[in-house]
Amino acid sequence: MITHKALSLLTAVSILLFTACAQPAKNAKTAPSSETSVPEPPPTLTVTGEMELSYAKMFSVRHCDGGYELINIGDDSYLLVPENADTPPDSSEYTVIRQPLDNIYLAASSAMDLFIAIDGLGSIGMTSTEVDDWSLPKVVNAIADEDICYVGKYSAPDYEFLTSERCPLAIESTMIYHTPEVREQLEALGIPVMVERSSYETHPLGRMEWIKLYGLLTGKYAAAEQFFNEKAEIFNSMELTDLPQEERQTAAFFYVSPNGYVNIRKPGDYISQMIELAGGKYLFTAADLEVSENALSTMNIQLEVFYEKAKDADVLIYNSTTTGELETLDELKALSPVFAEMKAVKNGNVWCTNKNMFQQTTCAAEMTKDLNLIFTGKTEETTPTYLHKLK
Repeated sequence: MITHKALSLLTAVSILLFTACAQPAKNAKTAPSSETSVPEPPPTLTVTGEMELSYAKMFSVRHCDGGYELINIGDDSYLLVPENADTPPDSSEYTVIRQPLDNIYLAASSAMDLFIAIDGLGSIGMTSTEVDDWSLPKVVNAIADEDICYVGKYSAPDYEFLTSERCPLAIESTMIYHTPEVREQLEALGIPVMVERSSYETHPLGRMEWIKLYGLLTGKYAAAEQFFNEKAEIFNSMELTDLPQEERQTAAFFYVSPNGYVNIRKPGDYISQMIELAGGKYLFTAADLEVSENALSTMNIQLEVFYEKAKDADVLIYNSTTTGELETLDELKALSPVFAEMKAVKNGNVWCTNKNMFQQTTCAAEMTKDLNLIFTGKTEETTPTYLHKLK
């Protein structure tokens, strides 16, 4: 692989050539659609079936004759072309992705664990997450060996490097919707952009089922399907201590943003559902937030609004993904004096996610067990793996 230091004047030439011969990309999207748009297949392709999905709702795949695949994610439609096959005519409604995919730029860090699970790390050539922010040993080693290169933050990637490496696909998280100009630039350079929306799934296994899509892209679908089925069986056979609704502890899952807002999960989010599956009761309802029952992902609210609702919560869980881990109650109180007045803080029932919680996407069963230990008061017997208690 060409390293950052190896860039030369040839890079400028390669950018021009790569851009000139690339298929024009579809217009960049600035926000995810609430519904999946499925265009008609190119006239020369015949749909022969669909990918079977048990939990994932945010993508779909139609199989076509000749090994072609039609992938839909929200309003984005992709045509996966097998190696050495021709791109069908009249496929302008689709963003074309050509196999093999050997040097993917992965800016969606939560997807990396799924590639590892199918032995697909060799398909990843670039990342937008610095080595110190990874908790996955195989990724840390790959970056150290320069098998995977850090190419800058998702909001400001090194375009020269991406084009010099002939990047065949950029996989972005929904954070890219905050910087649509990045997507536009990548597509202008001939790099197809796929925005993965696993964080919008309502069930923890729905998030994990995206492994089937990555298996399809990398030619490892059989391994992906087998891995998912095994993990789903483990998840569905978990022995969790169930609690009646009236005895369940209320829980808030949140972090304080640098600008002082509190970021929380919406009621339809997979984390909210994981709390319910684990025997807890997610604190914020659709009525509280004035959103639909199926509202997904996260939202920011005023600290005062959070306090009014969460002051009597039994459990507080701090999300360390964006702002870093907390170790003590004093660190939480330092974010705002109002935390000192909350029931969970007074009772010492405040937890923080470890850095590996969101990067280890394949561990949904283990994470749910951790939450069940907290809600049933059994953390003295078994120490949670993905959360730690603030001292």
